[in-house]
Amino acid sequence: MGDATLKAMPVRESILSVRHPLLKEIRRALDKGDPTPEGCTVIEGRHLLEEALRGPAVVETILAPAEWDLPAHRARRIDVSETVLRQVASTESSPGVMALVRWPAWTAAELLVSPALVVILDGVQDPGNAGTILRSAEAFGATGVVFRRGSVSPRNPKLLRASAGSSFRLPTLAGDPELPVKLYAAHPHEGANAADVDWGEPCALAVGSEAHGVSAELLRQATPVRIPTGRVESLNAAVAASILLYEASQCRRATRT
Repeated sequence: MGDATLKAMPVRESILSVRHPLLKEIRRALDKGDPTPEGCTVIEGRHLLEEALRGPAVVETILAPAEWDLPAHRARRIDVSETVLRQVASTESSPGVMALVRWPAWTAAELLVSPALVVILDGVQDPGNAGTILRSAEAFGATGVVFRRGSVSPRNPKLLRASAGSSFRLPTLAGDPELPVKLYAAHPHEGANAADVDWGEPCALAVGSEAHGVSAELLRQATPVRIPTGRVESLNAAVAASILLYEASQCRRATRT
């Protein structure tokens, strides 16, 4: 085995107890849905690990049973038994593998690549809904997602699972960056029919929580858009966002042809 191969191979370590300081940090991060003190996000399960290894995020540490055959990588490798992983995990059953991942520091400019279509989550706190919106955003050509204050953390474990890997590829920002594009806001009753909107220009789409909708602050700056429905008064936030993003993608496709 040559020197280059030796340098590429990760150092193997072992953790035998759930009381280990690193595992305590991981458990706290999972409970809060926040990064670890070192700024890494905890991901769970082989599928998310494989998505992370393919994306721009940096996988720094992988924790898995010694017998697991993992993808080739240069991350720190720690052997942890299934029993210990099960006690640390946020899932009901053992995820089989965990990893500590460092996301790239995306900027607003990276969300505004032409033609910009940015999704703004305004007070969306349900991680399942937020993760589904990220998945739809990637599927229908959005260029990034903004998590305004009051929304779930973009690194929440349940959100990461619901996004099915989109969280690793789609640029995201937390906060309230200035976006110099036209702003639309999803509204259950008012505004233009989503199918009649010209989505071809650079724009952003604000989606609010199911309980409160888009905040009055954003509505004052936005053009409201609605999805005509029958006897149903309103739609789930993730469903509504997905339909609006589909309409935007169809409009953009028609403009290009």
